[in-house]
Amino acid sequence: MRAPLLLTNATLVLPGEVIRGTLSAEDGRIAAIGAGASSAAGAVDLEGDYILPGAIDVHTDNLERQVQPRSGTRWPSRSAFLAHDAQCAAAGITTVLDSLCVGDLGFDEDRPRTCVEGAADMAALAPTGLLRAEHYLHLRCELPAAGMLDQLAALADHPLLRMVSLMDHTPGFGQYADVERYRAMRLRDGDAADSIDARIAALHAQRARELGPNRAGLLAMMRNRFCVVASHDDRDAEDVAANLRDGIPVAEFPVTLEAAVAARRGGQVVVAGAPNLVRGFSHTGNVSVAALLAADTVDALASDYVPCSLIEAAFIAHARLGWDLPRAVALVTAAPARLAGFTDRGALAVGLRADLVRVRLHDGAPVVRAAWRGGERVA
Repeated sequence: MRAPLLLTNATLVLPGEVIRGTLSAEDGRIAAIGAGASSAAGAVDLEGDYILPGAIDVHTDNLERQVQPRSGTRWPSRSAFLAHDAQCAAAGITTVLDSLCVGDLGFDEDRPRTCVEGAADMAALAPTGLLRAEHYLHLRCELPAAGMLDQLAALADHPLLRMVSLMDHTPGFGQYADVERYRAMRLRDGDAADSIDARIAALHAQRARELGPNRAGLLAMMRNRFCVVASHDDRDAEDVAANLRDGIPVAEFPVTLEAAVAARRGGQVVVAGAPNLVRGFSHTGNVSVAALLAADTVDALASDYVPCSLIEAAFIAHARLGWDLPRAVALVTAAPARLAGFTDRGALAVGLRADLVRVRLHDGAPVVRAAWRGGERVA
C-alpha cells in the first residue's frame, strides 16, 4: 500500500477547467479534487505550480539515441534503457511506448539488434519495480526492408506490445520525398555521390519487391491481436485512402496538410511530432505542426525523439496558438491515452491513476519539478 499523497495550493489542469485547489491520492489513485487550500497534516504546498496528468508518449525513438550516444559508439543495452527511462520521467512522461525499428534501409545496421535487445530489457525490467515510467512496445516496421516480416513475427507476441506503425523511408517517398534533400543528408554523413545514387536505385528496386507483400503480411499478423496499427509519414490523400481501405485507425506524422486533412476527414486519429512544434518547423522540410494545429487536424502529440518536447509543446499550443490549457494539455495526456487504449489514466479525475506532473513556468517555459506514477514519486 502506498502512502497517501496530498498536494495543495496547486493550479490543477482538469479536463474542462483550471482551478486553484487540492488533490489527494490514495492507493495509487486520485481520491479527491477540490478548490481551495488544505491545512491538513502532511499536505505539500505547491506554491501555485501546475499539476497536470502524467504525459503519455505513444512514439519515441529516444532509446535508440541512448544506445548510440555518438556515431559509431554503442552503449550497453540495459544501461541505455535505464537512462532513457530516467529521461522520460524527468520530462513528465509516466507512460511511454518505446518505438523500436523492425527492419532497416541502411540508416543504422544495428537497429534490428537495438530492437531485439530493447524489447528483452523492457520485459525483464517491467516486473521489477525499478522503472520510473511504465513502458510498452511500439514496433516501427520498415515495409520495404527485406526480412521485416520474420523480425516482426519474433516480437508479435511480446506481452507489452501496444502499437505497430507502417513506415517507408525510401528516398522519394513519405518523409524523404525530396530526393535532393536525402542526397544532401547522405553527403553530410560522408557517403560518396556515386554510392548514394546506387543506393537510391537499389532501395527503389527493393521497395517494388518487398513493400506490397510486407504490408499485407503485417496487417494479417496484427488482425487478431490487441495492438493499435498506425500509418506513418503519409504525403497525400491517396496514401490516406489506402490506409482507410485497410482499416488503419491512426495516422502518425503526416508530412503535408493535405494528408492530415484527409486523415481527419476519414476518421483517423492524427498524431504529430512535438519537436516540430517546439522548434517551429520540420527537420526534414515537411509541414509545420503549428500549421496542422491551426487547421485543427491534430489529435495528439508524440515526442518522436526528444522526451522533454511533450509538455513544452502543450504550453506552446496554449501560449502561442491560443488553445485553452485543458485542451492543449490533452494533446499529450487524454488524447494519446484514448489512442493507445488506456482507460485508467490521462486526466485529473477521481478514480484514475495518480500519474501526476508538477510544472512551473520560467520566462514562459514549463519546467518539470516533480512527477508521480501511481502516487509514487518517480522524478
